[in-house]
Amino acid sequence: MALLFVSMIEKLEEFKKRFVELEHLLSDHAIVADTTQCAKYARELSEITPLVKKYDQLLDVRRQTEELKHLLSDSGHGKEFLELARQEFEDLEKRSVLMEQELNEMLKTPDSDLNRNCMVEVRAGTGGQEASLFAADLYRMYTKYAAAKNWKIELMSLNETDLGGLKEVIFSVEGRDAYKRLKYESGVHRVQRVPTTEASGRIHTSAATVAVLFEPEETELVIDSKDLKIDVYKAGGHGGQHVNTTDSAVRITHLPSGLVVTCQDERSQLKNKAKAMRVLRTRLLDEMVSKKQIEQSLARKLLVGSGDRSEKIRTYNFPDRRVTDHRIGFTSHQLEGILNGSLDEMTDALIDAENKKS
Repeated sequence: MALLFVSMIEKLEEFKKRFVELEHLLSDHAIVADTTQCAKYARELSEITPLVKKYDQLLDVRRQTEELKHLLSDSGHGKEFLELARQEFEDLEKRSVLMEQELNEMLKTPDSDLNRNCMVEVRAGTGGQEASLFAADLYRMYTKYAAAKNWKIELMSLNETDLGGLKEVIFSVEGRDAYKRLKYESGVHRVQRVPTTEASGRIHTSAATVAVLFEPEETELVIDSKDLKIDVYKAGGHGGQHVNTTDSAVRITHLPSGLVVTCQDERSQLKNKAKAMRVLRTRLLDEMVSKKQIEQSLARKLLVGSGDRSEKIRTYNFPDRRVTDHRIGFTSHQLEGILNGSLDEMTDALIDAENKKS
């Protein structure tokens, strides 16, 4: 195989072997009964299936090519037959080269985390109430984008303001390519517009921060219960049915790191605890990855941005109906469409820019 080195062929054979193993594992009743393990294996199988299928197709084309090569070396066949065989041989050779190129690209896909579920955190930044309203706009944008992509969103934590804005919202996103497409949203998002609370009609600049973290499986990051301090209390809110009379809200403190996570959106204390643990596990893994990146002198630095959540990445300018991503200089005049979840054009440009620099 001209374009595939021996090491690549060995890697492809390993993927084939793993593909068979995963199919056997997913037919095991004990594995199927364990929903966490089953989901993990199913996701891994989904990730490697396109690669294995493409490799099988290439092997089949190569087998056909070898058969035709033997036919062409046999002078006992007629001239017309040999001409047809030669044409088919050349077509198969071209197909083989194209398929090897595709496999090369597929093997370059560096990050198995790209198909992972993720956790998104949106927080109001500078700008007071206007920043909170903008944070709510961003949350709405992501939920609409997720709906268009058939991703599943689960609300983990919500902290509202009296005017309908958001101080903070945390939600998980589950679905194919969710992290791959949302990871570029991490950073500071800036808005320039006339606030509804501004009587003089002056344009204000406000900001909100977004953090997109991939969510680890429970088995990937085990947290010792001795490292946790768990407090329960009555849920707060703006009144009415959302205020609990029981101790359903949960606050978890991870003693070694000092990380604190609270959850009060569910009426059940157990559900709130489970959600808080998912957020804690995600943040702990993010801290571990961030420290590793610093130790490696930012060797895994994002090519379209540093990944630093204090970096200003995008401006939403309402007077000009313009959205600009400062990392790649991409500008769209479809502000309303983007805020309504039409993020593909922006995201495709970011993916393309990173691929060109890699």
